[in-house]
Amino acid sequence: MFDLSGNVAIVTGGNGGVGLAYCRGLVKSGCAVAIWGRNDKKNAAAVAELRQMGGEVDAISCDVTDEDDVERAFAESLQRFDKVDICFANAGGGGFNGPCHKIDRQKWLDTIDLNVMSVVQTWKPVTDHLLARKSGGRLIVTSSIAAQIGMAGAAGYSTTKAAVEGLVKALAVELGQAGIRVNAILPGYMETEMSQQLPQSMKDAIQRRSAIGRIGVLEDMEGVAVFLASRESDFMTGQSIVMDGGHTVFPG
Repeated sequence: MFDLSGNVAIVTGGNGGVGLAYCRGLVKSGCAVAIWGRNDKKNAAAVAELRQMGGEVDAISCDVTDEDDVERAFAESLQRFDKVDICFANAGGGGFNGPCHKIDRQKWLDTIDLNVMSVVQTWKPVTDHLLARKSGGRLIVTSSIAAQIGMAGAAGYSTTKAAVEGLVKALAVELGQAGIRVNAILPGYMETEMSQQLPQSMKDAIQRRSAIGRIGVLEDMEGVAVFLASRESDFMTGQSIVMDGGHTVFPG
């Protein structure tokens, strides 16, 4: 079970954080991986680590908010790996911060571009490819528990992460008969380079809200990536898997 040998996955933002955790799980299961990322230094480091693990991995520089760049990166991925079976649309960001009524229109549009249109643009060539091959496939997006809980000062992030869950449901219906499964992963607080910048008081509060009594670590994200990429999830589509240690259900 969970053997991904012979499969090829694209992971956007796969050069660090949650995306790199996905890549580690995929490589351990025998999947070849094309990392898309903007930072060439981080791309090279991720490739070196994953190849050391025995993975067939390459990295392609790509800005997922640029549709032309996405098309180029996808063409390069096909040239390198011949096919794509799985695509993790993981790249994104926090967008603007601050009171919603104080945020100007352009900041809203930039956040939508970063967290929603980047997913649409990434999945467009992949979907064309999967439909042409007629062999099914997997589309997976990284959303966030911010799509389900309120976060003061982060309306753009919460809104866009909820939007991609709607996209998942629509595409699951649209593409289901073609054997393409579409699902979302909703991480909670994870120990990453970005999250380490949070005040200790906030980290402590998050840990208190964990039903299992701890903060997430990147290794927690490997298994869910493999599951959704594998045939073992064939009967699951249009769904959101919350990976938060019970944060969103804890009553405290």
